[in-house]
Amino acid sequence: MRYLMLLPLACGLAAACGNPSGLTAYISNSDTTASLYALSGTPVSLPSGYSIPARQAVRTDAASAFDFAFDIDTAGRAVLLPSGALKLGRGSGLQITTQKFDSIKYAPTGNYILDSAVVVHDSTVIIAHSTLVTCSFGVATYYYAKLLVVAIDTTSGPTGRRIDLKILPDLNCGFRGLEAGLPRN
Repeated sequence: MRYLMLLPLACGLAAACGNPSGLTAYISNSDTTASLYALSGTPVSLPSGYSIPARQAVRTDAASAFDFAFDIDTAGRAVLLPSGALKLGRGSGLQITTQKFDSIKYAPTGNYILDSAVVVHDSTVIIAHSTLVTCSFGVATYYYAKLLVVAIDTTSGPTGRRIDLKILPDLNCGFRGLEAGLPRN
C-alpha cells in the first residue's frame, strides 16, 4: 500500500497525474512477478489475491483491498476472479487479449469482465484495471496492468494449486501506458 500513500506527495496539488492537459507521469513502469495460490484447497496463510496499487500478492482474508484473485474451478480450470465475481463490488476488471505481452502499449478503456471468472492457461495475456483509486487532486480513476501467465500448477501438494504471473502495472493516476519506463497517456 506504500504507493497509495505516496500519491499526494508525488502528484502534488498542481500536478494532476494522468490529466489530459499534458502533464507527465512520475512513476516508472517495471515488471514484477507474483505467485498466487488457489482460494480453495490451499492454506489461508498463502496469498490468493493481487493488489495492483501495492504491486504485490496479498492474502484475501487479511488485505483491505485486492483487484483479482486466483482459484481453480470445479472443472479443474485455472481462473482469475475480478472483485465483482467475488461479490466485492464491480470495481476491478480483467480482459484476455491475443496480443503478446511485450507488444501491449496501452490499456483499453472498455470491454473488461467485471463480474465473472476468466479462464486462463499458460501464456495467457490479460489486461487488468484496479478498483477505483482517488488521486490527490480528487479524481477517481483506475490503475492498469498487463499480466502474463508464466505457469499454472493445478496439482495438490505444498507447491500446487498455484499460478505464476509476470505483471507490469502503471501506477500513475489515469495513465494507461503499459510499456517499461515512464508511460505516455
